[in-house]
Amino acid sequence: MDLSIIIVNYNGRDLLGRCLASIYSQPWRLKFETIVVDNGSTDGSEELLATEFPHVVAILNEDNTGFAAANNQGIFRSTGTHLLLLNSDTEIVGDALEQSLLFLRGKPDAGIVGCKLVFPNEKLQQSAYSFPGIWNLVCEMLNLHRFFPGSRFFGRYYLSYHDYESPAKVDWVSGAFFLLDRRVIERIGVLDEQFFMYSEEMDFCLRAARAGFETWYTPSAKIIHHWLTVEKVTVRGVAWVLQSQLLYFEKHFSGYRRFMMKTIRFSGVILRLLVYPIAGAIGMKKSLFHKWRCYCSALWLVATAGIHYEKGRPPVSWTRLT
Repeated sequence: MDLSIIIVNYNGRDLLGRCLASIYSQPWRLKFETIVVDNGSTDGSEELLATEFPHVVAILNEDNTGFAAANNQGIFRSTGTHLLLLNSDTEIVGDALEQSLLFLRGKPDAGIVGCKLVFPNEKLQQSAYSFPGIWNLVCEMLNLHRFFPGSRFFGRYYLSYHDYESPAKVDWVSGAFFLLDRRVIERIGVLDEQFFMYSEEMDFCLRAARAGFETWYTPSAKIIHHWLTVEKVTVRGVAWVLQSQLLYFEKHFSGYRRFMMKTIRFSGVILRLLVYPIAGAIGMKKSLFHKWRCYCSALWLVATAGIHYEKGRPPVSWTRLT
């Protein structure tokens, strides 16, 4: 098998149907399999798989086990020499899968490849990043990449100076389209299930880099990602992002660097709490007041849950955030 496509789904029946349809609408010259891991959906996703896509391998969980854990289930079931972790809210455009696979095979030292992500209106979406550090987090907190998008000094974290029209070796890529060589899995293992959702791809790319594998972005493949187009910002989503980032700092940093990075991250949240109501009142935007309420609740949840990373053991604090 050339490629195993692994899709995690949670109550996304309609988008999952469009994602699978986009995969099977393309003429394929390679052997591939598709594995869908459903995390206890109650919206008819199971029936969709059984009636419209019976050839898809379906793994049905009773509960939401988390994004990393569900992907690992698919990885263990897969047989392909390459694996694609694909979000259920994506649509394949043209021969994006074959192009990305050819690109990966053409880079002997590459272990991970991400592609161009666009919104349904074709607007470019951020998909490549640098690993977080103290200075990168300061720039992100103050949105300096927006004021100086062409600066490598201020735009390092988001790579705002990159035009996305040329391939580039990067630190990590979005998990919405995450193409892997199986050699990486064999060398460093699967996704760390400590990360319930978010930051698991950043953690994986760092582990891969330490093992000698490169991560690349390629514009030769493009997909549509319905990110934030069908779901608003939620307390749970903000809490997951913040908790995952703090866990990442716990896992990979120590001493004053860990302290500084946590402090900067919390400062960024507090800064948003100050800015959102003011900007919302000036611009009369209800969406900013909604974000403010979400960030308030999420900050309280994460602060009271506590952050502690222990290898091999899922943090009990996730139960408070789900």
